[in-house]
Amino acid sequence: MYQQLAHVALLVRDYDEALAFYTQQLGFQLLADTRLSATRRWVLVAPPGAPAGSALLLAQADDAEQLSRVGNQTGGRVFLFLQTDDFWRDYHAMQARGVRFCETPREEVYATVAVFEDLYGNLWDLLQPKPQVA
Repeated sequence: MYQQLAHVALLVRDYDEALAFYTQQLGFQLLADTRLSATRRWVLVAPPGAPAGSALLLAQADDAEQLSRVGNQTGGRVFLFLQTDDFWRDYHAMQARGVRFCETPREEVYATVAVFEDLYGNLWDLLQPKPQVA
């Protein structure tokens, strides 16, 4: 049996501003941008090197209820986890491109980690896992 979590939907205020942030500031790749209707698009982005089929689906809010959730889909908790093979390379590159980190990087038992915000205020962890010790 095979299963994989494919896409995670992220509510955004505007497709184009979200695309600019994710591709220019975070360095994600645009995988798809397909018009579905006059107001809907299928927009997929993913970090470089992401497994095939896994992506972030940028979903533009359709109404006031959805718009009220943009930037706070999880009640203020870290929502997404961006794993890297070189924390300091990506931390410095993201800072240079204007990504706002909410804390100083820290060493945890499981990883080097720092929380950052996307353009809407959703919280992410940038993390580099530590080697597992048996």
